[in-house]
Formats: sequence, structure tokens, C-alpha cells
Amino acid sequence: MVEPRNFNEFDEDDVRHRPARSTRPRTKDRPDYSQAGEGFVIAVDRGRVTCLLNSDLDSDLPNEITAMKSRELGKKSVVVGDIVGLVGDISGEEGTLARIVTVAPRVNALTRTVDDDAEQERMIVSNVDQMAIVIASANPEPRHGFVDRALVVAYDQGITPIIIMTKCDLSDGKEFLSAYKDLDIRIIKTQVKKQKGRELDEIREILAGKRSVLLGHSGVGKSTLVNALVEDADRATGSVNDATGRGRHTSSSAIALSLRAFTKTGVKGGWIIDTPGVRSFGVAHVDSKRVIGAFSEFNEAIEHCPKNCSHNEESCALNSWDLDATSKSRLESLRRLLKA
Repeated sequence: MVEPRNFNEFDEDDVRHRPARSTRPRTKDRPDYSQAGEGFVIAVDRGRVTCLLNSDLDSDLPNEITAMKSRELGKKSVVVGDIVGLVGDISGEEGTLARIVTVAPRVNALTRTVDDDAEQERMIVSNVDQMAIVIASANPEPRHGFVDRALVVAYDQGITPIIIMTKCDLSDGKEFLSAYKDLDIRIIKTQVKKQKGRELDEIREILAGKRSVLLGHSGVGKSTLVNALVEDADRATGSVNDATGRGRHTSSSAIALSLRAFTKTGVKGGWIIDTPGVRSFGVAHVDSKRVIGAFSEFNEAIEHCPKNCSHNEESCALNSWDLDATSKSRLESLRRLLKA
């Protein structure tokens, strides 16, 4: 029988030492990604990111690289339109997986606030030249609130806005569009059953050589328009719920598609980014001063406004400023945007 040992008989040799989690010495050196491939993000879906190498962007058959975000990026998001650094297997062959190790500074970003809760911003796309706000003349009915909020984000981020009204064989939409006639915005009208011809050529000319994002409610015809513009897009299309008047979601994530064909002007290329239909588009995160900056003709008058003027109050200097008919119309639009 083994006699129990007295506590005082234990020494340091009897103590078990737990090994360190890592025996690798810490270092201040960071990985060198100077030779990382530069890629353009064309899709993000459930943690998997699809990219094209910048050298492949003009190719008719580019290699699509599947990648995942590296741990060192932390909580930094990756969205369609980002320019990223890629390491690992960037051959694009089936079964390969690269790593995204850097995200280049963004020129701009299309971000919406969820239900006007400024703490929940969602970035949709980045680095775009144009925003095509797609609305239907009817079924579903167009809403000034949505268009105004989209314009606020466009002006805030320095993105050129375009309005495309679809289904103009159901209604001409003239009265609705009159609210934007003095805002120097390209407005194009198309029909449901006629996704070709002059209107489509006009859209192609505007999109050529640019990176453009389509934004709109479900059911307005974004995916139908994309399928007409990009021959092999094959985007799913949906209908409008008769009971609610709202469209059914058919796209779950944004995707960038190449416009490779030459236009009549001889310009080739450009990218069109189709996005899921949105139900709400909050703008609580937008700085109103940047929106006002898009209306430079009012700068002098605004200098005479009282401190913290909202430009929607009686003491606003714009109320007594001498404005012509066009400027008055633009002022009404600005004030509507500031209240969006």
C-alpha cells in the first residue's frame, strides 16, 4: 500500500507546467503582400468572393478567382466593386481558393442605413461612377421618397445619378418625373415589352466605359433590363404581388457584369452592377453638407443663413434670395432631399 505523502514534502519537480499556446516567438514583422495580385470583386455570396484580375478585365474569357477574406482583415467588409490584393492560388482553376489580404481605399461607397437606424449601415457596392435609379411607371407605383433618398446618397458620394423609368407602356410617368426636370439628371423611359431599340441603345451609350450600379425596388424590372443589356446575364426575374403592390425578391446578392460590346460611339466596356431589390433605404448616415454641395448655385445665399440652418425654416436666407423659376424648382428639390 502506498503511503500518502505529506503536503510539505512536495517540491517544484512535482508541479506540472502547462505549455504555452504557441512556442513561436512574437515578431513585429508583417507579411509582405507587395507582390499580391490586384483583383476586382464581381460577386460576394456567403463568405465566398469572386474576383477578376485587373489584367483580365478586358478579356472576353477572364478567369474567375474564388477567394475568401483573410483573418488579418478583421471585420473589414469586402463588397462588389472593391479592388483587393490576392495571394495564394490565383489561377482561377476549379477547386482553387485564394485569399484576400488587402482592400484598397474606396473612391466612394453606396451605403444604406437600415430603417433609419444610423448604427446599422449596410454597404452595397463601392467604386462606382454612376447610379441608375430604376423605377417603374406603375406596378409597382414609383415613390418620390425612394428616388430622393437614392439621390441624397449619390450627391453625398459624388456618384452621377441617372433615372431609368421602366414599364412606360403602362403609364407615361410624366407627372412623377416632372419633380426632377431641373436637377440636370439623365432620364430614360423604357417599355415592358420592348427591351430593345432606341431606348436600350441610349442606356448602352450612358453605361459604356463606366462602372454603374442599378438600384431599385423589387419588381421594377432591373433584372429584365440587365438581361437585355448583357446577352448571357441570365438574371432571374419576378413579378409583383397583386395584394401588396410590391415586387418579389429574385436576386439575393449584388453582381457585376461586363458590358463588352462596342457602342455606336466606339466606346467599349464598362460594368453594370445588379443589386437585390430594396424595401427600405435609410440615409441617416449621410452628411447633409455634402448634399448641399451638389447645388453650388445656392452657396452664396447659404452663407447668410443662421447657424445650423436646416434650409427648411422661415429664417433661411434662401427664402429672400432672388431666384429664377429654374432655381426655385431646384431649391424645392434640395429641400425635399434634405428632409428625405
